[in-house]
Amino acid sequence: MGWILMSERELNRIEVLSQVSQGRMTATTAANVLGLSRRQVHRLLKKFQTDGPAALRHKARGRDSNNRIDPAVREFAVTLVRENYIDFGPTFAAEKLEEDHGLKVSRETLRKWMQDAGIWLSRKQRRTFHQPRLRRECYGELIQIDGSDHHWFEDRGPACTLLVFIDDATSTLMQLRFVESESTFSYFEALELYLTQHGRPVAFYSDKHTVFRVANQAAKSGHGMTQFGRALNELNIEILCANSSQAKGRVERANRTLQDRLLKELRLAGINDIEAANAFLPGFTERYNAKFAKPPRRPDNLHRALNIEPDRLRDVFCFRDQRYVGKQLSFSYERKRIMLDETEMTRGLVGKYVDTFAFPDGRLEIRWKGMSLPYSAFDKDQRVTHAAITENKRLGAVLEFIKAEQEKDTPPKAKPAGKQRTRYKKTGRKPPGRPSKMEGYYARRRAEREAAAISDKA
Repeated sequence: MGWILMSERELNRIEVLSQVSQGRMTATTAANVLGLSRRQVHRLLKKFQTDGPAALRHKARGRDSNNRIDPAVREFAVTLVRENYIDFGPTFAAEKLEEDHGLKVSRETLRKWMQDAGIWLSRKQRRTFHQPRLRRECYGELIQIDGSDHHWFEDRGPACTLLVFIDDATSTLMQLRFVESESTFSYFEALELYLTQHGRPVAFYSDKHTVFRVANQAAKSGHGMTQFGRALNELNIEILCANSSQAKGRVERANRTLQDRLLKELRLAGINDIEAANAFLPGFTERYNAKFAKPPRRPDNLHRALNIEPDRLRDVFCFRDQRYVGKQLSFSYERKRIMLDETEMTRGLVGKYVDTFAFPDGRLEIRWKGMSLPYSAFDKDQRVTHAAITENKRLGAVLEFIKAEQEKDTPPKAKPAGKQRTRYKKTGRKPPGRPSKMEGYYARRRAEREAAAISDKA
């Protein structure tokens, strides 16, 4: 007879009805087992005894659904999507078919049609796989760096950022530092601690944050590198930028582990501020590395000695730029007007460029060929510039600064929007040019009116 396809429920009915037919089970018990009425069990039993097990098979099996959509409608819908909405998702495409073409199809039905036609891929089919990158072979060859903005102190303190330096070859935490936000000066601080402790690595591996990479590579002005990149260049250290988060997955996974373990360690230690947390980090780093660090494939240590005097290192880890000196021995810098004191040296600097050194403690130094120049600074309004562009990673720190400034100072006095005259007021000034011929006529009329007024009073 061949094979007969049946569902599990139908096979279960055959087994129960066989026992009823053999007298090993009553119809009432079968009704309770199958979840049917006793009358329905007798109907099925009669059909089973007359026509055999095949009679219990569902009659609609192998037939098209009564609610199926006509194949012509399906073909029309797929054609419209292919011609007009090829890059639309099923939900948006279904909305457009109903709005623009009067064809109402559920999004799930359209999704299945688009998948069968090869227009749409499911989320599972669109999934991309990143091939794992092998670790570097030597310790100190590549150091991954990143900042993790998180509520490290939970509700005990404000959110802050943890700067993480991790060795690619061994997953060793090389340097941890809590800072308010990711900025050039905060990375300078962490980098100085790293270099003092370990020396100079071959290269750092980071994301595309503007601390590490110039956003507009086609810019005609500027130096082509950031202040952090300039400092690494002077130290003979390379900086590489990853194209995706997966490329620097070692530091990303370390961030996730730290957000779990370090956060709870800080809670147990009762730490709720950055200063105490930074003092806690060396002991935590030692315990972490003892548990998670791995041996390198090769025993070589590629760190190089720093060999830089402290004064020289101070000049490296600062903001350096050049400014053009105008005829008044002045130039603009960070919303300030800098006036050089007039000396024998500064008189010859008009039309030349001087070097500016901005240090983390807020000091500004002006130099010409290594010689420090005296100057005076005139502050402008030191507020956040209206509609200033603020990066997401620095938004928290900027808002904290704004709140502090708003609490410290009274609101600035509103400036007048402009003087508006509502009526004409005589100024007493005569218009320029030749006098008008009518002035004599008007003068006589005024004299006549004044004479008439005097005679009336008399």
